[in-house]
Amino acid sequence: MNWWVKRTGQALFTIWAVVTITFVLIRGLPGDPGDRIREQAQRHNPDMSQAALERLIEARIPASYDDPVHVAYWEYLTSVMRGDLGYSTFRRAEVAPEIASVLPWTVLIMSLSTALMFAIGLGLGALMAYKEGSRFDTAMTGASIFFNSIPYYVAAVLLIAFLGYRLSVFPARGTHSDATDPGLSAHFIFDALYHATLPTLSFVITGFGIIALTMRGNSIQTLGEEYIRVAKLRGIPDRRIALRYVGRNAILPMWTTLLISIGFMFGGAIILEEIFQYRGMGWLMFRSIEHNDIYLMMGTFLIVTIAVVIALWIADATYGWLDPRIKSGDDSESY
Repeated sequence: MNWWVKRTGQALFTIWAVVTITFVLIRGLPGDPGDRIREQAQRHNPDMSQAALERLIEARIPASYDDPVHVAYWEYLTSVMRGDLGYSTFRRAEVAPEIASVLPWTVLIMSLSTALMFAIGLGLGALMAYKEGSRFDTAMTGASIFFNSIPYYVAAVLLIAFLGYRLSVFPARGTHSDATDPGLSAHFIFDALYHATLPTLSFVITGFGIIALTMRGNSIQTLGEEYIRVAKLRGIPDRRIALRYVGRNAILPMWTTLLISIGFMFGGAIILEEIFQYRGMGWLMFRSIEHNDIYLMMGTFLIVTIAVVIALWIADATYGWLDPRIKSGDDSESY
């Protein structure tokens, strides 16, 4: 019980610290939010009267903004706990619904990327281990190291240049075609997957290598265990040994890698979505920075942070339960 309380307390403290630091930094930005709202409103509607501008500014800036910092901070903290992330001056809507509208697109490319990255990495790593020392093992080890050394944003630019523009095989930007009506139709789902191909490949190409190398090392270590030799002496078929003994025990340490990857890929999506103009969390965060939208900045950064913290907490909390060899509830992290 003490272990669970400690880990949960650490996670909550991290989220609180991020909320606090974000509040202080963004409150310290130069310029007045009222001036930014006035500038944006006049850009969209040059004929808006001064009285209408003042009413708009009063409606969009919370009354607590001009309060002392500690009062405004407490108001923001309690609002976040209620799920109220404020009002977006750029989107002209509440922040929470705006984030909810783009979050599924980020989840889509994260899910596809993670599934493909681990499927390729685990399969390739196991095969490399069984062919340890062969030309195949040497070639795949070199290829894994090479692709892992490429930043995902560099891969994204190259994929856009060749597959997006030069060959026109996949769309280079957007979440779906303008002519496609959003819904659960097969046409829309296919179109969404089609537009998610290049962002997904950017993560998969640059991420499968480390998974393959880790799986290779785990498999080789497992093959040298005493119980593997005992299983072979008992005459257990190689296929069963590979699946039930080697594969299962080699994959267990990858569980934490999986969850940590999901968390940190949310951070990576910020740059990736801007490159592809993919309207997910990253795209929304860049728009909030571009338009100096204080509450939208806070909200998007907070959601990304929570995703990372939750992924790390789940990884640490479940590893001892999944792997009996690890004492559940000790003070050592699983990552």
